[in-house]
Amino acid sequence: MRDDKPREACGVFGIFGHPDAALLTHLGLYALQHRGQESAGIVSGDNGHFYVHKNMGLVSEVFNEKNLKALKGNRAIGHVRYSTTGSSLLTNAQPIVIDYYHGTIAIGHNGNLTNADELRNRLESMGSIFQTTTDSEVILHLLAKPSFTDGLERLHYVLSQIQGAYSLVLMTETDVIGIRDPHGLRPLCLGKLDDAYILSSESCALDLIGAKLIRDVEPGEIVILNQNGITSHKPLPKERSRFCIFEYVYFARPDSIINGQTVHTVREKMGKNLAVEHPIDADLVISVPDSGNAAAMGFAEQSGIKYEMGFIRNHYVGRTFLKPSQVIRNFSTKIKLNPLHEVIRNKRVVVVDDSIVRGTTSRSRITSLRDAGAKEIHMRISCPPHKYPCYYGIDFPTTTELIASKKTVEEIAKYIGADSLGYLSEQGLLNSVGGKDEYCMACYTGDYSISPPENARKEILEKNHTIIL
Repeated sequence: MRDDKPREACGVFGIFGHPDAALLTHLGLYALQHRGQESAGIVSGDNGHFYVHKNMGLVSEVFNEKNLKALKGNRAIGHVRYSTTGSSLLTNAQPIVIDYYHGTIAIGHNGNLTNADELRNRLESMGSIFQTTTDSEVILHLLAKPSFTDGLERLHYVLSQIQGAYSLVLMTETDVIGIRDPHGLRPLCLGKLDDAYILSSESCALDLIGAKLIRDVEPGEIVILNQNGITSHKPLPKERSRFCIFEYVYFARPDSIINGQTVHTVREKMGKNLAVEHPIDADLVISVPDSGNAAAMGFAEQSGIKYEMGFIRNHYVGRTFLKPSQVIRNFSTKIKLNPLHEVIRNKRVVVVDDSIVRGTTSRSRITSLRDAGAKEIHMRISCPPHKYPCYYGIDFPTTTELIASKKTVEEIAKYIGADSLGYLSEQGLLNSVGGKDEYCMACYTGDYSISPPENARKEILEKNHTIIL
């Protein structure tokens, strides 16, 4: 059974000006592990030399004392990956490093280029040979155009060509560079440790290494870190901010600060607004750990219903495990969470989770609570129903796989076996993050403010959804 959650985007990290650059990047990737568990990699640099180590697996599986010691230099970039574009293969693991006319360059990418196929076809028709199936390599081929001798000029050209969501870290022989797309869909922040400057997908990685958060990299901004400090460039016209609101709902770690707001606090507000919109008479509130914890706390505080730990999570489940015979049903669900029978038995329970994608796992969770003796089960979700695919770096499945695209809330409640089901409204979600209409909510609304891939546009227009260009 595939987990009923969207798969993570990717995590990027970069540092310039520290003698232990690779070791700090390794720690940074540990903090960003939640953003991708398929592969991990680090590229470091020293006096024009590049040192690379990457492999399939978790950070703890990929790196050890020996290979970290070989990553020399005072600068490094790192990447943890979940494949939203390109297969889950070692050849697609990042950072990607190439030697080309202008020297050596490495890149790590979080996001998804919506015009990657068009660019790739054009480049291949002009003789480019691709070694991976990632959209990140498209960026490198554009950078390699020999007609531009100035590095910044080449970056400006690349940004004028690519579309979609991207937070990038690049490393050249002299610089570490961070770039964020003009709409700011994916997160990227800037920090400092002693005399070193750092780029990271989330501020939780800065906390781990004792660095100070300076600010978010602004949408459309190029930040260059080198021996002269920091320089900032904004070559593209200013666009309407469209930060992915699902980062607050699910992806980001609760201890990260994004756009000046701690994710945990935002999730508590989601839970409070959810309690106002969908009140219920119950004995206790429990969460689906870990991403539902803060919203459940907010729901309990607002409603006055006692908050309890109703599920115990097994934190030692690896990426793969041997599945037993069908005699043990729902094994892949039960191995992760187990209900506390004494807490649940004969109780009217409110279960707070962050999202329902296919409904299969929610159904299994509710079955386990029924088996534990729950008298009533009321499901509350801290975001609106997911009805539409994401084209910007999150692996939401196709529309046909999204349960809310074909069932009403009442039908979903019946399918998952809940006595009632309530989703946070679109306005309730916006109110939780400050009330401003400056977020991408296409997966809820079907309004795509950034042009989707060409092969998706026809389907979107046929279904009378909106593409805002």
